[in-house]
Amino acid sequence: MTLTLVLTLLLSVVIGLSLGLLGGGGSILTVPILTYVAGLDPKEAIAASLFVVGVTSAVSAITHARNGRVKWRTGLVFGATGMAGAFAGGLAGSRIPGTVLMMAFALMMIATSLAMIRGRKNKASRTHDGELPILKVIAEGLVVGLVTGLVGAGGGFLVVPALALLGGLSMPVAVGTSLVVIAMKSFAGLAGYLTTVTLDWALVGAVTVAAIAGSIAGARLAGRIPEAALRKGFGVFVLVMGVFVLTQELPGAAGLAVGATAAAAALAAAICWFAIPKCPLRAPLAA
Repeated sequence: MTLTLVLTLLLSVVIGLSLGLLGGGGSILTVPILTYVAGLDPKEAIAASLFVVGVTSAVSAITHARNGRVKWRTGLVFGATGMAGAFAGGLAGSRIPGTVLMMAFALMMIATSLAMIRGRKNKASRTHDGELPILKVIAEGLVVGLVTGLVGAGGGFLVVPALALLGGLSMPVAVGTSLVVIAMKSFAGLAGYLTTVTLDWALVGAVTVAAIAGSIAGARLAGRIPEAALRKGFGVFVLVMGVFVLTQELPGAAGLAVGATAAAAALAAAICWFAIPKCPLRAPLAA
C-alpha cells in the first residue's frame, strides 16, 4: 500500500466525519482529495465523489433516523425532485472543462458559507422541525439537484442551508434530513457521469469504506453539539475549503493573490469578531 493511498484513506475518514456531523461537506472534501492527493482527473474525481458520498450518506442517515433527526416526507420529496436535476447536471457536467467545474464549485461554496456563518434574524422563532410545504420543497429540490449533478457535490452544502435558513428546521434535523437527500441525488448524478467516465472501483470502494467509518462517529456527535456552533462551524469549514479549491485552480500568480487576499480577509474578520463589540459580522441576515 503506497503512502498516497494511505493518506487518501485517512482523509476519507474525515469525509465521513463531515457528513455524519454536518450533513454535508462530503464532496467538498472528496473532490479535492481525489484530485490533489489521489491524482484523479477532475471529472473522475467528481464522479467518484458522488458514489462515495451517496453510500456514506445513506449509512449515516440511518443513525440520524434512529435519533429522530430525519423528516422523511421532506427528505424524500426533496431528493426525488433533486434526482431529475442531478441527472441532467451530471450529463452537462461531463461535457464541461474540469477547471471550469472546479472554479464554479469553489465560488458556490464561498457564497453558501457566508450565509451559514451569519444566519438569519429571528431564526429561533421560525424553527419548527415540521415537514415543509411540498411546492417549496420541489422547487428547492430541482435547483439544488441541478447543481449537485453539475459540480459533483452531494448537495449538503446547499441542502442544509436550504432546510435550516429557508425551511426553518433546526440544524440537527436539517443535517439528518439532508443525508437522505444527498444519497438520492448523488446516485442520480453518478448515473449521468457514468455515461462518459470510467472509475477505478477498487480505489472508490476503499475510500467509501473509510468514509463510512467516519460517518458513524460523526452521526453520534451531531446531537451533542449546540445548534449555533454547528451552523457556524459548518460555514467556516465550507469557506476554508472553497478558498483552497479556488487557489488551486487559478493560474500561479492569480492563485497566490487570491490566497493572500483570503488570508488577509480572514485575519481582519477575526479581529473584527473578537475585538470590536459592534462588528457587522455579528449581525444576522434579514429574514
